[in-house]
Amino acid sequence: MSPHAADAQPPTGSAHGSAHAGHPTGPSSGTAPEPEVLVRRDGQGGRLGRLTLNRPRAINALTPAMVGLLDAALRTWAEDPTVTAVVLDGAGERGLCAGGDIRAIREAVLAGTPERALAFWAGEYRLNALIGRFPKPYVAIMDGIVMGGGIGVSAHGGVRIVTERSVLSMPEVGIGFIPDVGGTWLLSHAPGELGTHLALTAARIGAADAITAGLADHYLPAARIPDLLDALRDAADPADALAAFDFAAHTPPPGHLTTDRTWIDELYRGDKVTEIVAALAASPVPAAAAAAVEIGGKCPTSLAVTLRALRTARSMTSLEAALDQEYRLAGATLATADLVEGIRAAVVDKDRDPHWSPARLDEVDPAEVERFFAPVDVELGLAAAAAPAEPAEPVR
Repeated sequence: MSPHAADAQPPTGSAHGSAHAGHPTGPSSGTAPEPEVLVRRDGQGGRLGRLTLNRPRAINALTPAMVGLLDAALRTWAEDPTVTAVVLDGAGERGLCAGGDIRAIREAVLAGTPERALAFWAGEYRLNALIGRFPKPYVAIMDGIVMGGGIGVSAHGGVRIVTERSVLSMPEVGIGFIPDVGGTWLLSHAPGELGTHLALTAARIGAADAITAGLADHYLPAARIPDLLDALRDAADPADALAAFDFAAHTPPPGHLTTDRTWIDELYRGDKVTEIVAALAASPVPAAAAAAVEIGGKCPTSLAVTLRALRTARSMTSLEAALDQEYRLAGATLATADLVEGIRAAVVDKDRDPHWSPARLDEVDPAEVERFFAPVDVELGLAAAAAPAEPAEPVR
């Protein structure tokens, strides 16, 4: 999840790379609405599967229908030997995907039907796991805004491409939630404590920092995206085209995480958010003190739950296990006032003044944090489903 797409700031500069490639930018007046995901085959013999998120006015924010379309296409193509690679991109000029439509989550809670929110998360997390294990090259064009659920449909892929326009973030602690869609897995396995820093501050990062943090693989100027798509489309084997493409010829604009890692690794080592914030605030490094201020504006309970989730996910052995944990955490947030309040402040009233309960980090009850991690009656069960079957006993 992330704050609704309408409130994400679009990147500046030239038109979005996928728009250069001739992707639609939304339905014209007087015509039937287009599907929320464009699913088609491209290239020689239809070898290239193409998926385009197609809600450009909402920066392609994910809906349950979109999750279903993506899931169905990928399951079909995984089994189809004529499809040798898949490309995911977004329509419009603003970004790949700004997250999930969190207004719908809030409306479900207020209507007394939280099961609708849980059903959306379950489908989304199954899709994330499917992408993480997809058996063919899965190329995610992470141009423009990529936040929350947008990370989930891209950063688990095998080939993740960022541009000079990329803006990545997991901003959930700012709305009373936790980094989900496999975010705790990705961030807990980032080098050092970079993931902890990104999770607790909800910082936005560009191409170079996304690669440094392990959220992306290659940098490519947005103007070259059509060339990459042409190469994949024209190749007898898209995997060969990927291997031959000149990614190494391009260097992203400089980031900050490589140089900041010294103080980040030192100051984010603790297992209590209060200790981390105190260390940051006491640091003579201006960026560290600024991080302390940034964390101070986020939801206290979400921060405490997120840090524990990151530390737990670090020792997990699969994305599926982290997604199972996130499903429990997501369900537990539905019993709090913070998620509804955070969404209200961010995207409904837009006053940017959430009233958290409790309001201070030092008021967070450890027992309340423990409640988030308690087993639930119905688990998502992704880790169990992904585990290899036990060998059968030999017949004697």
